[in-house]
Amino acid sequence: MSDNKLQLQTQNGVARYFKENMGTLIGLLVMCAILSFTTNGVFYSSRNLINVLRQVSSNACLAFGMTFAIITGGIDLSVGSILALAGTLSAGFIVNNDMSPAVAIALAILIGTLCGLFNGYVIAKTTIPPFIVTLAMMQMARGAAYIYSNGQPIRVDRLKIPSYEIIGTGYVGPIPLPVIYMAVFLIICVLLLSKTRFGRHVYAVGGNDKAAIFSGVNVVKTKMAVYTMSAFLAAFTGVVLCARMSSGQPTAGQSFEMDAIAATVLGGTSMSGGVGKIGSTMIGVLIIGVLNNGLNLLGLNSFWQQVAKGVVILLAVYVDMLKKKKK
Repeated sequence: MSDNKLQLQTQNGVARYFKENMGTLIGLLVMCAILSFTTNGVFYSSRNLINVLRQVSSNACLAFGMTFAIITGGIDLSVGSILALAGTLSAGFIVNNDMSPAVAIALAILIGTLCGLFNGYVIAKTTIPPFIVTLAMMQMARGAAYIYSNGQPIRVDRLKIPSYEIIGTGYVGPIPLPVIYMAVFLIICVLLLSKTRFGRHVYAVGGNDKAAIFSGVNVVKTKMAVYTMSAFLAAFTGVVLCARMSSGQPTAGQSFEMDAIAATVLGGTSMSGGVGKIGSTMIGVLIIGVLNNGLNLLGLNSFWQQVAKGVVILLAVYVDMLKKKKK
């Protein structure tokens, strides 16, 4: 009986997911169909599809953290810079300080995560808007990456330290490791937001933080946890990208926060807070990734990608406003 009940709940959950995201799913499928015709089938080649998944994995991890931040009524503009800082530090610790890859990676991710903890503490304890706090951290983290690297890439010899490179370039069967990381974080974030008390607190803070306080929600701890998690995901992504390139780049991650915001908003997360789901964000991530990949396959200027993403953000926010007005 319990197995039947679990199966019924799963079926209802899947049906509800498709119903809630019907518009964005149709948009994604239409985009894929158009690209299939315009690229003479190149888009649907197994090699290109794997490439798309690898490319979107970085944005997905950032967008998952961004979803939590925006649901609480905030935003995290520092993820791209924290990504660059963690990647640069991990390479520098290996090359300049002769640390083992495991220690260097752990320390770099810890430092990046502490940046998020600082963001969350200041946002929760003061009246400074999250936009300003994370904008300041964006500048500080980026500046720290340039200072540490002296403005130059820090290259890791892949022949001497192959265990570091494999983090970003390895495979499990035909699937790249970054795609595996994305899938793991997707599952964890979905469960956190939909099945735990912490997830309920995140929604409560975004809906009305004063009402959440009266309901017994620890708003300070919730906000600190959200921004710490966002920074952890950014720092982890930075290390993976650095390992993939065998180089710590202080310029890495520029404008990545905009891709994460675009994917999150496109997935239906409300900029006013209180509304959003990780599964829907994943659809937004795929739309942004397919859009970028398609424009590249069509040979269009890369600057048009920025224009397209700007239009996507504007339309998504406008649709969100129309939905709220209708309700």
